[in-house]
Order: sequence, then C-alpha cells, then structure tokens
Amino acid sequence: MDLELITSVLIIIGIDIILGGDNAIVIALACKNLPEKQRNKAIVLGAVMAIGLRIICTILAVFLLDIPFLQFVGGFFLILIAYKLLTDKQEDHSSIKGGISLSSAVKTIVIADLVMGLDNVIAVAGAAHGNFQLVVLGLIFSIPIIIWGSKLILFIMERFPIFIYVGAAILAYTAGKMMIHEEKLQYLYDQHVQVIQLVPFITIILVIVAGYFSNKFNASTA
Repeated sequence: MDLELITSVLIIIGIDIILGGDNAIVIALACKNLPEKQRNKAIVLGAVMAIGLRIICTILAVFLLDIPFLQFVGGFFLILIAYKLLTDKQEDHSSIKGGISLSSAVKTIVIADLVMGLDNVIAVAGAAHGNFQLVVLGLIFSIPIIIWGSKLILFIMERFPIFIYVGAAILAYTAGKMMIHEEKLQYLYDQHVQVIQLVPFITIILVIVAGYFSNKFNASTA
C-alpha cells in the first residue's frame, strides 16, 4: 500500500473512533433491561447489523458525492460537525429506551445508530474520495475498536480533552480535503494551487480556534 492509501485508511479509522464513541452508550441503554444471557447476543447482533447498514449508507454516500458541488457542501457540513464535537459537552440519549426482548433491543441499537451516524457517514465518505473499498477496509479495522473500545475512548476523551481537539482536527482536515476535491471548482483551484493545498490545514486552525474560544466564552458566562 502506498502512503496516501495508508493515510486515508488511518483517517477513516480515526473518524470511526471519534464519531463512534457514542455507540457504547446506545448499546448499553438498549440492552439494560435484558437478562444477562441475552445481553451479549443483543450487543453482537445489534452492533454487526448497525455497522453493516452503515457500510451500505457510506458506500451510497460515496457515489452521491459525485453530484456537482456536493463535495463542497459536504465539506462545509463536516466543518460544522467538527465544531459541534468541540462545543457540545453532552449528547442527549434520553430518547433511547431499553428493549425488553432480544429483537427489540437489536432494533433499538440499529435505529439509534442510523439516526446518530449521519455525521460518521458523511465524514467517512468524504475521506474515501470515491473509493468504497477504503470505506469497507477502514470500517473492518474500526469494528473491534468501536464495539469493545468505545467506553475506553469516551473515558479518555472525558479525562483528556486534548483528544477531542485531535478528533476535531481530523474531521476539519477531511472537510478541507473534500472541498478541494470538488470537481466543479477545479478550474478556480488550478489558478491558486499553492493556496488551495493549504485549505485543509487552514480549516483545522479555524475549527480549533473557533471551538476553543467558544468553550472559553461559554465557561465564563456559565
């Protein structure tokens, strides 16, 4: 594998880890009312089905990004997601109810993951740049981490907020790359090649600075 391919896979894995942290909470809430014997089955079935559907949705998104200007719009949307990651302290999981049967718990996990996974789908599709094999490869590497390591990831993010900034930087970099890959704007980009190559890094700086000062402001007014 060449360096660009390895970098793309690592970015996709990073996105899945950063944005997949809430999966542990969804799974825990969905399975809390089940007997111990059924709980593990619900966790495995729900997680596998949810990730399978996410792969399908992401592959569809990869093809949809070929629509004119959708790469640019998707990049802008991903900037907002990166900013939200920095400034949102708590996700509201109150709507996720525990299932009383194996099938209801699995259904809850799958539906909640699809609803909450929109940001992940857009980010991974953008990072793949039309290569759906990268999507599948990145998710395959990420699955064990998401299922078994989500609680650890959430714990680390809560104890060491710097990792949230690292995650936001990954998303911002991906957003910048999506924007400069917009084919309909290539004629403009070709006139300013050196500046355009800096866009992903400028995006990182803007998101980190905006998130940092927003958090400072919110802390001072709380």
